[in-house]
This record gives sequence, structure tokens and C-alpha cells, in this order.
Amino acid sequence: MSTITLRKSTASIVLEKKNLKNVVARVGLVLDISGSMRKLYREGVVQEVVERILAVASQFDDDGSLDVWIYDNEFSRLPAVTEKDFKDYVDKNILNNDSIHKFGRNNEPLVMEDVIRKYTEEEQSKEPVFLVFINDGGCKPGIKKFIVESSVKPIFWQFIGIGNSNFDVLKKLDTMEGRFVDNANFFHLDEIEKVSDEQLYNLLLNEFPSWLKEAKEKEII
Repeated sequence: MSTITLRKSTASIVLEKKNLKNVVARVGLVLDISGSMRKLYREGVVQEVVERILAVASQFDDDGSLDVWIYDNEFSRLPAVTEKDFKDYVDKNILNNDSIHKFGRNNEPLVMEDVIRKYTEEEQSKEPVFLVFINDGGCKPGIKKFIVESSVKPIFWQFIGIGNSNFDVLKKLDTMEGRFVDNANFFHLDEIEKVSDEQLYNLLLNEFPSWLKEAKEKEII
């Protein structure tokens, strides 16, 4: 069995455990490409993250595609990734793509604004969006504005902090005030590459079910 098939199987088991098997959702992935992420790109860790999240997208999304953004102090929307073209996705679309700005400083609000624009203006739908956001520290406080504003929209933000930097802004997500619903969650992994797929999917899908329930009750989705 291929690695992606095994990951899909693991994702399916976790989804069943969390009563998410019949959920249809669009899935997006935002990847930090600031300077401190350089090593994780070069060593293939980010490629593996793309594959691991794609396995979840294949369970949720009708066409099994995963929308992808990268950002430092600029951002880029990348081609959606599917099971047909995930191999060498990071090398082809990011590392070997000279048009992509990479390894600068991080500015999350810019890419978050574009995520919201895509799902609520360009592709309006009541279908829920499960948005995985990878950050390796130093997240800008300006993210609060976009999380609060999007709390009336069908977007759930799942932030993952990787490495050992400062995650003070993301740690305050649970106590963030002014939201229509609690639409964001955060967890931290020192070394994401050492966490099993099952552990990752359990953490990843921990708060999504409760957001879905509340978002349905409040007619967001």
C-alpha cells in the first residue's frame, strides 16, 4: 500500500471516531515560508505535511483536492494538490518556482485576508471550510481582526505551531473575545515529523466537531 493510502486509512479511522465520516468540507492549507522554515522545506518535512493534510482533504472534499497558500511577508495561492499530483509538490510549486517569494519575514494577516476572500467572496458557499495553518512562531497580533471578522463565516481555523519559537499570540486564541462562535484552535508540536499520523489527526480534528455543531445551530453552515 502506498503512503498516501495508509494515511487516508488512518484519517478515515479518526474521522469515524469523531463522528465526522459524513461531513463534506472544503480543506485549505496555509504554509509558513519565512526564513526560519528553510530547513524544514529543504529536508522534506513540509512535503510530508502536505501529504498528511491531503489525506484528510481526500475524506472531506468531494473532489479530494487541497487548496494551498504559502506566506512570508508576501503570500501566494498555489495550485490545489490532489492524489494525482502530490509527489514533489513542494519542489515543483515552491522551491523551484522563482516567482514565489520565500524565506522572508512572516505576515499572517495578508494571507488570512486572501483565504477569507476566496471562500466567502470568490467561491461563496455554506459548505464548511477546514483551514489548517502552519506557523513556526512570531505570529502577528493582527490575526485577531480576521479571526473575529470571519467568526460569522463558514471557516474554522486550525493553527499548528511547529518548532520552539514564541507562540504567545496563538496561545490566546481560546480566550479571544468578540466572536460569534469559537472558530479557531491551536496546538503546538516541537517536531511535527516525529508525530504519528494518528496522533496528528486526533489533534487536528479535536475542536472541528464542536465548531460544526455550533456553526449549524447558528446557521453559519
